[in-house]
Amino acid sequence: MRLKGLTRRWMFNILGMVVAVLITIILSLSFAVQNYVYNGILQVLNGSSSELANIFSDYRDQSPSDFLAFARGYVEESANKEAMEMMVIDSTGQIIVTSSGFAPDETLPMDDYEAALGNESGYGTWTGKLTSGEKVMSVTRVIRNDEGEVLGAIRYMVSLTEADAQVFTIAAILTSIGVFLLLFIIFSSMYFVRSIVSPLKQISSTAQKIAQGDFNARIEKVRNDEIGELCDTINDMAVELGVAEKMKNDFISSVSHELRTPLTAIKGWAETMQMQGGEIDRQTFDRGMGVIIRESERLSGIVEELLDFSRMQSGRMSLMMDRIDILAELGEAVYMFSDRATAEHKFLLYEEPAMLSPVLGDINRLRQVFVNIIDNALKYTEEGGTVNVSAVESEGYIRVIIADNGCGIPPDHLPNVKKKFYKANQTIRGSGIGLALANEIMTLHAGSLEIESQENVGTAVTIIIPTLKELEAQKQEESALESSTAALPEKDGIEERNTENHG
Repeated sequence: MRLKGLTRRWMFNILGMVVAVLITIILSLSFAVQNYVYNGILQVLNGSSSELANIFSDYRDQSPSDFLAFARGYVEESANKEAMEMMVIDSTGQIIVTSSGFAPDETLPMDDYEAALGNESGYGTWTGKLTSGEKVMSVTRVIRNDEGEVLGAIRYMVSLTEADAQVFTIAAILTSIGVFLLLFIIFSSMYFVRSIVSPLKQISSTAQKIAQGDFNARIEKVRNDEIGELCDTINDMAVELGVAEKMKNDFISSVSHELRTPLTAIKGWAETMQMQGGEIDRQTFDRGMGVIIRESERLSGIVEELLDFSRMQSGRMSLMMDRIDILAELGEAVYMFSDRATAEHKFLLYEEPAMLSPVLGDINRLRQVFVNIIDNALKYTEEGGTVNVSAVESEGYIRVIIADNGCGIPPDHLPNVKKKFYKANQTIRGSGIGLALANEIMTLHAGSLEIESQENVGTAVTIIIPTLKELEAQKQEESALESSTAALPEKDGIEERNTENHG
């Protein structure tokens, strides 16, 4: 099986760590069992050898030959000779009697005897291998007389073959348990990893389809976990991208239509005037030139709106801020649409206030907002309808309200009308960026654009902008707040020094 990605990382990292931990645990437990078994055998040997102090207490004033004679009888009659091999060693270090009855091995290691000779208590122990390769454990007790001379020694030896076999069996059982746990971890973890990798592959495949433009592709959600949430997020993203793609296509179609209409009119009248040449009458010439000029201005306005939108998207829209009379700009915008309203048999009513406070703003951009909103109101108002324009000032803000009794905006479209490319009504001309652009301009003026609408009743757009006096007051508050914040550490320091001086 070829491992890659998350599976490979898990195999080399997590599984490697698990194997290392299991090996460490098995080895530690095996050594612990071996030490436990060996200590048990050593305790048995020590128990057998510790009785020598009492048994040979009466022979400490005897000669070495008397000791050897008694020791021979002790070994031959001992009840432990079947469980262990016992040896009698003379004062010269030679083995003279063994409990097995066989002749002593002259090459037998005597490390425990040497250790007992050098020990004040006359005790020595050794664990190692005989020349035959058999592993044994031995304990030697040296017997001395009252003058401290060595009378001889008794050696106890036990084979560790059976003990090692038991330790090996336990180690094998522990290893089998470890292998079983490892296999269980591998299969359960592979299932878990596969439950992550498989959805991720599906997510990757679906995301690739979405990246290639298939916005109808969806990911099947299997579980309500983090991956399920990721599936929902990507599915929602696909829906949003699909909506955005449709809006973009509608925008391109609308802009193409908006550009084509004036170009068609300009081209048609230009060809008409060219064909007639010098024979064209003055009335036809004036009419044709009027259409060309008017449609050229309309075309220029569309191009300028697209350029403004491009600047807004890239964050390069700049404002030429100055003190302006917003009442004059609003009146001029209303006047611009008076003839159009009359020609379209609609009523454009302007409730002009007596006076409005000056504002800080870009005169061209604010005029652009008024023009866009009034233009939209007239476009969506049927013949015989009314568009009302009014303005009020309260609490430091100027509110310009442009209301119509047109077709209104459906409730499901209302939250999106200020988004770029969005058009609630595709049958009405327009690019779909006018409201988005107007909203951005008002945001740059520290104001806002609010829209209220009811389908088949009408729409009211409220343009809110702070007065110059309100902006200055806000700046003073911000400056005072910054000053007080900057002075706060110094004030604390003064209070602390005053406290110290008082103390």
